Amino acid sequence: MTAPTETPMALPPIIVIHALLGFFVVAWLVLKNVWTVLNGIRAHFVPGGLQPCSQDLVTKFGPWAVVTGSTDGIGKAYAEELAKKGLNIALISRNPEKLKQVAHKIETTYNVQTKIIVADFSLGSTIYAGIEKELKDITVGILVNNVGCQYSYPMYLGEVPPDQLWSIVNVNIGATTMMSRMVLGGMVQRGRGAIVNVSSGSELQPLPLFTVYAASKLFLRSFSDALRYEYQGTGVTVQHLSPLFVNTKMNDFSHRLRTSSFLVPDAQTYARSAVNTLGLVDHSTGYWLHGIQYWFTVQAPVWVRTLIGALMIQGFRRDYFRSYKVAH
Repeated sequence: MTAPTETPMALPPIIVIHALLGFFVVAWLVLKNVWTVLNGIRAHFVPGGLQPCSQDLVTKFGPWAVVTGSTDGIGKAYAEELAKKGLNIALISRNPEKLKQVAHKIETTYNVQTKIIVADFSLGSTIYAGIEKELKDITVGILVNNVGCQYSYPMYLGEVPPDQLWSIVNVNIGATTMMSRMVLGGMVQRGRGAIVNVSSGSELQPLPLFTVYAASKLFLRSFSDALRYEYQGTGVTVQHLSPLFVNTKMNDFSHRLRTSSFLVPDAQTYARSAVNTLGLVDHSTGYWLHGIQYWFTVQAPVWVRTLIGALMIQGFRRDYFRSYKVAH
């Protein structure tokens, strides 16, 4: 007599559903990371980044670029990189003497036209009518929303002077919003144009001691993503840049960030790389090593990023007070 065989039990439907969900989540995460890596390679190495960029930005977007916060740091370097590619540059900043110096250098070095507009974005809504009047006869192909405001050093919220908090809101949020609105109509009408919003790696997590600054940068990421969706199909490119640490005077609070290195590039190195990604990817750190840092950062849960960020910024706060004591 043949012994009876045991029929395998079917898995309960709920377990099958959970297994399938797990498979699709893992597959999605793998594909997302592969896509991120491929996008990074495309933006920085084929043909940009370490190789000369072959794009004709004038033909692709238009003859004039407007750069806010263009007398120092990333803004100044980005304006010069665009001028190298043949764009005329409208420079907007609050210091007229610095504006004249930058404009003179760009005109004499790159043989393009410049226009200077004196405006203090920290003053809020009162300045935009004047800027719009200055730009009305210019065909704006590229707008670089670079102007930014940071704490003078890492502080607890209760320590930050109210005028600094209002400046961060007016400059980091207000300027990008209103300048984008100002140029969008013309870009849509012409069917071409680019808006570049310069954010920061601080958008990746809440950042204690830079609380309001980091929150303002998260606004820029959300704003860029939503704006890109609103204007898809119009010919307008919206790029979101998220640089990590760059050696600029905005980081004067720590000597460690004022020394250029492989991971902390100077503004010229950063801008040269970032301009080459324009028109290739919607989001970029702008600098390939920052892209690698960014990728590793987002693998960690937000609470881990917040903890590490807090410890790092506390170190910068100590740097500031040590240098303050030495100076006084």
